[in-house]
Amino acid sequence: MASHSHDHGDDHAHGETEPVTDRNHDNSWSANLEKPQYEDDLSLLKRHGIEAVEHTTSGHHVNLVTHKAHGHPEGFLYDALDERFGDEGVEWEYIEQCGCGGHVVRVHVN
Repeated sequence: MASHSHDHGDDHAHGETEPVTDRNHDNSWSANLEKPQYEDDLSLLKRHGIEAVEHTTSGHHVNLVTHKAHGHPEGFLYDALDERFGDEGVEWEYIEQCGCGGHVVRVHVN
């Protein structure tokens, strides 16, 4: 019987996840929240989605493209956005489901 060792190096980021952006965007852009790191970590997806909005300058929008594993973003993302931005002039709208199963929410920063 063969012995198999399991290398955790490729399977887990151990808290070192790549941010969705590292700069402010003075234009409209898309944040890819469909990467494998988001499939099992809904809190990371929400946190990076909020950070993407925070890095979008006034007068522009960011498309948050969410992982299919979490279903329609109404069930998890809308409340997170409302809780963080409330009356700050941030509005969002559901755009579509991607062919790969993910969803697009466009967030306007006014």
